[in-house]
Amino acid sequence: MIQAITETNIKIYVQTEDNRINTAVASTQIRHLVKFTNDLDKSVYYAYGNTELILNRYTNINISYGTPNIYTGVIKLFPAGYYKYEIYEVSWIGTVTVSSGNAPATENDVLSPAADTKGIVQGLVTKGKMNLSEKDGTQQVQYVQREAPTETNYIYYGQ
Repeated sequence: MIQAITETNIKIYVQTEDNRINTAVASTQIRHLVKFTNDLDKSVYYAYGNTELILNRYTNINISYGTPNIYTGVIKLFPAGYYKYEIYEVSWIGTVTVSSGNAPATENDVLSPAADTKGIVQGLVTKGKMNLSEKDGTQQVQYVQREAPTETNYIYYGQ
């Protein structure tokens, strides 16, 4: 499970190499497209990581908070709550360029005409849940602690 906080960057640590689909290319030719689906209203958000490090045991994907841009790894998730995440493997044969026209925007996007510089979605490599908590001070419901009364309060039976 990914733990994240609203209005902050998201750091994702997941295992992707165990389920890697295109083993014909080096890991430097692989990027991951992350799909977030809100459990409550079913809104969908996509993002590539702005930085990504693929290791044998885990993959580290960082996504920044701000004005949404799928290709630069910037996302603005709202509201807080539970999200389903799906991570798709995208591979390139030539130079990896994560930009419009060179990288698929969704898991169903097929770029044409085909070229070595255009990424191809290979398939789903991992999925799970993300708990997006509200940032302190921004909660929808906030409580104020009242001071204890200075005098004694009595409760009488039957009144």
